[in-house]
Amino acid sequence: MFQPAITGSGVFTPENVITNDELVAAFNAFADLENEKHAAAIAAGEREAVPHSSAEFIVAASGIENRYVVDKTGILDPHMMHPKLDARPDDAPSQMAEMGVDAARQALEMAGIDASEINCILCAASNHERAYPAIAVEIQDLLGAGGFAYDMNVACSSATFGLQSACDMVRAGSVRKALVICPEICSAHLEWRDRDCHFIFGDVATALVIERADDAKGDKFLVKSTRCATQFSNNIRNNNGYLRRAHGQLEDRRDMQFMQNGRKVFKEVLPLVSRHIADHLAEEGVANTDLTRLWLHQANKTMNDYIGKKVLGREPEAGEQPNILQDYANTSSAGSVIAFAQNSADLAPGDKGLICSFGAGYSVGSAILERA
Repeated sequence: MFQPAITGSGVFTPENVITNDELVAAFNAFADLENEKHAAAIAAGEREAVPHSSAEFIVAASGIENRYVVDKTGILDPHMMHPKLDARPDDAPSQMAEMGVDAARQALEMAGIDASEINCILCAASNHERAYPAIAVEIQDLLGAGGFAYDMNVACSSATFGLQSACDMVRAGSVRKALVICPEICSAHLEWRDRDCHFIFGDVATALVIERADDAKGDKFLVKSTRCATQFSNNIRNNNGYLRRAHGQLEDRRDMQFMQNGRKVFKEVLPLVSRHIADHLAEEGVANTDLTRLWLHQANKTMNDYIGKKVLGREPEAGEQPNILQDYANTSSAGSVIAFAQNSADLAPGDKGLICSFGAGYSVGSAILERA
């Protein structure tokens, strides 16, 4: 058995930023157009008017102030309200692969290894650009990596589930060095025309190098333990898929984009995640006082504040449970990895931290790390 370690991380951030003020201006213009179009039905009580949004509402509901996106022109066009991405020819790199390669090269540089040394690549993301060929295999080809590669999807928990899979393979000796890459183009599956969720997501890509600790050339975080769990729920759902044509549902349908019952998600996910982390720590003999850092899934500030307080048994101090969603918004599987990549260099040898992601499924995954 070999000890797995994280030796490199990378974050690809798109150039385009959408502020809350920009987003609200576009949404309210859309709302006005819709309300004018359906004025008669609204007056007759047959249809509800689309309410306006506000920057204050967004911050209060989520803690989000900005988000990065691959394209902002389409999103901010009140006549379109979704990203506009040019179709690429089959012989050109896909959008997800291009983003993933950028993050992967950063992680490889930090680890001090060449892509040819990689034995396994997992593309772990919520929304894959296509069914096949696998985005992971395309990334493998673009990087010049060896071994094998495959895609996986456990929604927002894809990063931690991918981390566990990679660590298990390194620990067992079936691979020596692996990449877990999370390219997320969440803007393409968000319903930007829905006031209750139009502010939630952003785009990004992350990458982690996992290898045998004995092979590490520089700083490393030992992955002491991982734990994953799932519990079926319909409260976060997207009905889009390859059977859509067979169902005769090609029209513009609300259920073909991101949907959630926010109240139920809060009520059910918060105790599920808190209990999962507590049980994981207890099984490994790690006390909450042993934790220097919590790198949580970046979905909502209120959720993270609740979980941090529940796990630590007190209000987290500044820096103990870093939030990055004010800048990035919810980036699905990538959020906890961004938090780790940007808030881990200051840990001293022996310091422990925990990565945790959670989301649709329900799914929750955690990893206990120790700075070596």
